[in-house]
Amino acid sequence: MATMVTSTRPVIKKGSGSGPGFPGPNGNGSKRHGGDFRDPQSHANRYRIGMWVGLASVTMMFTSLSSAYIVRSMSANDWVSLPMPPVLILSTIVILASSVTLEFARRKLKAATTEGAIAYGRWLGITAVLGVGFLVSQVFAWRKLAAQGIYLKSNPHSSFFYLLTGAHAVHLVGGLLGISFLWLRSRRVLKEAAQMHSRQASADAVTIYWHFMDALWIYLFLLLFLWR
Repeated sequence: MATMVTSTRPVIKKGSGSGPGFPGPNGNGSKRHGGDFRDPQSHANRYRIGMWVGLASVTMMFTSLSSAYIVRSMSANDWVSLPMPPVLILSTIVILASSVTLEFARRKLKAATTEGAIAYGRWLGITAVLGVGFLVSQVFAWRKLAAQGIYLKSNPHSSFFYLLTGAHAVHLVGGLLGISFLWLRSRRVLKEAAQMHSRQASADAVTIYWHFMDALWIYLFLLLFLWR
C-alpha cells in the first residue's frame, strides 16, 4: 500500500524575513520593515540632499540673471553705473556675522548637553536678529537710491540692482523662517535619540541654506559694484 507523503510549507508572515535593502538593526537583514529607512543618520542625509537639490534651482536662477546682467552691461549705451550705498558695507558685515553665529548654534546642538541646548537657542536668536538687521539695511540702501532719484526703471544697472538684491532678500526671508522654526523647536526639551537626530538634521539643512545665502550675497555685491 502506497504511503502518501505530505509536506508542510512554512508560513511566512508579512514583513518578516530578509531581503535586499532591508537590513535589520544588527545588519543581518532580520527586519524587513524599518532598517535603514528608519535610521536617523539616513534621515539626516535626506534632509541635506533635499536642501542641495533645492539650492541647485536657486543657483540656476541667479546664474541666468547674472548672465543677463553681464551681457546687458557690455552691450548697452544707456548703462549708468550706480554709486554704492555705504550701508551695503554694513549689511555685508552683518550677514557674515550671522553665518558665524548660526555655525556656533549648530555646534552647540551637536554637543548634546543641556547647556549646549540652551546656547543653541540663544545663538539662533542672535542669528535671526542679524538676519533682520541685514534686511533692514537693504531697505535703507533702496531708500537711499530712491532719494537720489534712482529707481527700478532709471537705467539698466539700477534695474538689475533692484532685481538681484530683491530676489536675494526674498530668499533670505525663507532662511529666516527656517531659523525661526528651529528656534521654536529649541524651546522643547527632547529625550529620545531619534528626535535629537531629527533636530540636528533640520539644523544642518537650514545652516547649509543660510551659508549659501551668505555666499550668494558676496557674489552679488562683487558683481554689482566691480563688474560695471
